Amino acid sequence: MDSFPRVLIDGPYGAPAQDYKKYDVVLLVGLGIGATPMISIVKDIVNNMKAMEEAESAIENGDGASSGEESPVPTGCGPITPKRKAGSSNGNNFRTRRAYFYWVTREQGSFDWFKGVMNEVAEMDHKGVIEMHNYCTSVYEEGDARSALIAMLQSLNHAKNGVDVVSGTRVKSHFAKPNWRNVYKRIAVNHSNERVGVFYCGAPALTKELKQHALDFSHNTSTKFEFHKENF
Repeated sequence: MDSFPRVLIDGPYGAPAQDYKKYDVVLLVGLGIGATPMISIVKDIVNNMKAMEEAESAIENGDGASSGEESPVPTGCGPITPKRKAGSSNGNNFRTRRAYFYWVTREQGSFDWFKGVMNEVAEMDHKGVIEMHNYCTSVYEEGDARSALIAMLQSLNHAKNGVDVVSGTRVKSHFAKPNWRNVYKRIAVNHSNERVGVFYCGAPALTKELKQHALDFSHNTSTKFEFHKENF
C-alpha cells in the first residue's frame, strides 16, 4: 500500500443554476455556448410542469394515489417525457411559474445546437410558462434599413409556417443585442413584489452589466432580482 500516492478529494460543488427552483420567476441568459446550462433549466421546468399537471389530473380522476400505482412527480433534467416513482425526486421544492430565456449568439448556425429542444419546448408549453428569445448579433438591429428585407421575410414565413427563417425553430429571432435595461424593466413591471432569479452563463464582459441592473432594479422597484453567475 505504501507504493500508492496519497489522493485528496474535495467537493462536490453545486452549480448556481441548481437554485433556480427556489424562485417563482427566473431570467435565464446564455451567451453563445453558455446557453447549454440554461437549456437544461428550460427542459427541467417543462418536465416539472408536465409532471405536476399529470399528478393533478390523476388526483382529480382518483387514480394513482390510492391504487399504489406510480404517480408522476416533478423530475430533474433530461428528456421531456420520463416519470419517476413518487418520492424519488426533490421536485417538491419546485416553485417556478414563469421563465424568460434569452440566448445571444453571433453565428446563425449556432441555433442548430438546440433546435430540437426549442421546438419541443414550444410545442409542450401550452400555458406559456416559458418566454423564449433568440438574438443573432451578426445581423443589424431591427428597424435598420439594412435588415428590413430579412425582417420582412422572417415575419411572413413565421406567420405562414410557424418557423423562424433565422433560427429554423418556432422561436422567433431578434437582431443585434438585447436592451438589457428594458428586459429587466419589463420583468419588474410584470412581477412586482416578487423575487426573480437571474442566471447567466457566458463571457465575463456581460456579467457586470447584468449584475448592476439586478442591483439597480432591486433598489428602485418592488421586484427583487438575485443574480447568479454560472461557469461553463
